[in-house]
Amino acid sequence: MAPADLASVPWPRVQALSVAPGTLAILAPTERRRVVLASAAVGSGWRVTSASLERSDALETMAVVLGRDVRAVLVGAGAQASPDERDGLRTLGPMLAAIAERRPEIAIVLAGAAAQHLAAIEGAGGAPGSVVVLREGGGAGPSAEALRTILDDLRGEPSDSRRGIARATATLAAILGRRVETAEIGMSGGVRAAAGRWLGREDEPARRTAIVAAAGIAREEPDDELLDGVIAWSSVAIDRPRLRDRLRELWLAPWAEAHGEGALLRLTAARAALQRLVQATPEFDDLGSPDLLVIAGGVWSVAPTPAVAVAVMDVVRRNGVTQLVLDHARILGPIGTIGDDAERAALLADLVDDVLVPLGTAVMPQGLRAGRYIGHAVLHRRGAAPVDHELVAGRLVTLDVPPGEVGAVELEFRDGVVLGGRGRRFAVDVAGGMAGVLVDLRDVPLRLPDRLERRRELLAAWQQPLWSPLES
Repeated sequence: MAPADLASVPWPRVQALSVAPGTLAILAPTERRRVVLASAAVGSGWRVTSASLERSDALETMAVVLGRDVRAVLVGAGAQASPDERDGLRTLGPMLAAIAERRPEIAIVLAGAAAQHLAAIEGAGGAPGSVVVLREGGGAGPSAEALRTILDDLRGEPSDSRRGIARATATLAAILGRRVETAEIGMSGGVRAAAGRWLGREDEPARRTAIVAAAGIAREEPDDELLDGVIAWSSVAIDRPRLRDRLRELWLAPWAEAHGEGALLRLTAARAALQRLVQATPEFDDLGSPDLLVIAGGVWSVAPTPAVAVAVMDVVRRNGVTQLVLDHARILGPIGTIGDDAERAALLADLVDDVLVPLGTAVMPQGLRAGRYIGHAVLHRRGAAPVDHELVAGRLVTLDVPPGEVGAVELEFRDGVVLGGRGRRFAVDVAGGMAGVLVDLRDVPLRLPDRLERRRELLAAWQQPLWSPLES
C-alpha cells in the first residue's frame, strides 16, 4: 500500500486524557456527617473542601461553594436523619436552591435523607439533570462505595487515563492469573488499583480503585501539608521558602532541569505523594501483598531504577514477596480506555512484556529485631553456584539477579518472622530486574527518627548508593 493510501486509512485511535481535578464542596448538617462524607469522597478523584453547620455558620458554609473551581456540591445525611441532621437540612435546603438557581453548571449530589430536598432544588429553577440522588445512605458502610462511584462518574470522562489504569489493572490480573496492584503518581493526582484473587477471597476476585487528588506531586500553590511531606522524605537539608519555590517551578515546568538535584527533588516529591496515596486508601490494607506491583507515572523515569524500587518499598510496606515492575511507556492508561474487554485483553497480552520494565523482586519480612544479626539468605540461580548473604536487621540486601532471569532464595532466621506466614525458614521464587532482588530487613511499617538530621542521614545511607556520584 502506498504512503498516500495509508494516510486515508481510518486507523483505530486510542485517546487518554488526564486533567487537573475539580473541587467538590461538601456541605453537612453535622461535623460527624462531614467527616463521613469527606472520607467517602477521597477516592473519587475530586479535590475536596468541606464545612458543617455545627462548626460554621450559614454564611461561612455558603462561602465554601463560591470558589470558581467548584464543579460539584455534595450534601448528605444518614438514611434516617437524626434530629440534629434534620435541623441542619432545613437550613441547607434554601442554600441548595440558591446554588441551583445561580450556579446551574454545578452538579448537586444528595445522599441519604438530604434527597428529601430535591423538590425544593428543582422548583428553584435548577436543571433536573444536574441533581444526582443516592437514597441508600449518607456515605457510611456500603453506601460509601456507591457514593464514590457517583462522584467519579461526575468527574471523569470516558477517556480519563486514571480510570483507564484501573481497568487495565483488572485486565492484567486476568491475563496473568496473579494478584496485581498499580500505584500511579502524576502531577495533579494519583490512582491506586488492585485486582485478582487474594488469599481468603478466592471465591470473589477483589477489585478496588481509588483516585486521590491529594496524591499529586505538586500544586499550583504548595501548602504546609505538601512541604512537610517532602521535607520528611528529603535526604538533604532544604529550607521551606526555597522548597516552596522549587515546587512552584515544578508545577509550571514539570520536565525542566529533571537531572541532578532536580531528579532527586522529583523522586522525593514522588515518595511523599505515594505516601499520601497509601494513607488515603486504608481500604487496601486487608488485601495483603500483591504478586505484582506496577509503578506508573512519568516522574519515576528521572531516577535510576534501583532508587525507584527502594523509594516505593519505603512507602508501600507489607510483608511478603512482590515483583516490582515499571510502566515506563505509560501505556496502561490508554489501553484501559478501550471499551471492549476482549480487545483490551488481546492488546495488553501482546504488549505486556515490552511495556512493563522489571525492577526486581521485593522480599519483606516483618517482626525483626533491629540492630543484630538475624540469619542468612542463599541465592540459587541456574548455571551459577549458590551465594550466601548475611542478614542484619535494619539493612537492605541486594541479590544479583538480572532482568529476564529467575531464581530461588532460601531464607533462614534465628527467630520467627512473618513472610506471608510465620516461620523461621522460607524458600521463595524470585524474578530478576534492574535492581535485582531486594531483601528489605527494615521495620514494617518503616519507623524513621523524629529528628530531621538523623532522618536525613538514614535516608541518605539507603538512597545514595543507588545514584551515580553526580546525582548523589
